[in-house]
Amino acid sequence: STDFGELVLLIGDFHTPTRAADIPACFKELLNTDKISTVICTGNVGSTAVLERLRNIPSKDCKIVAGETDMGMDLPETSVTYVGDFKVGVIHGHQVMPWGDTIALAKCAGRLGVDILVSGHTHRTHPSRIVEIGGKYLINPGSVTGACNALGECDIVPSFMLMAIQGGTATLYTYEERGGETKVTMTELKRTP
Repeated sequence: STDFGELVLLIGDFHTPTRAADIPACFKELLNTDKISTVICTGNVGSTAVLERLRNIPSKDCKIVAGETDMGMDLPETSVTYVGDFKVGVIHGHQVMPWGDTIALAKCAGRLGVDILVSGHTHRTHPSRIVEIGGKYLINPGSVTGACNALGECDIVPSFMLMAIQGGTATLYTYEERGGETKVTMTELKRTP
């Protein structure tokens, strides 16, 4: 636990080495820290080397789910964990039709009984970063490598998120690589009782 509270890394859609070589250099330094207690990964990691790298980041917990390209990696479809006062679920997102649909994702969050649902697959953070619907927060950290998505869209901005949780308040930091530099935006979430 840091001054920020408990730090959770939200990351996914690497697709290395098939669609992208590696994460941007400007992200590597940010992720080389001992302050992250939990990793939540939306899948499509691409290789066992990425799996091992992810598992070596957190001090406490690592939840990685299977993306549609994670064959033979023995990863679950869904995972749920508690961080602070929040119950957080993760799915890859290819199971939800249409992909990225907020109503379908909110129903999935309801089925999992979570306050926050983290999903990927579209490779894009939601335009408003976070969607709150029916007392649930829907979060997509995007693709950390900026890999092309399943629709063949290749104008993807590499991104990941760090979530600092203190009790019933979460501050979400979205990191995007633009022109070789990291741009950060911040959003605050409050747990509804």
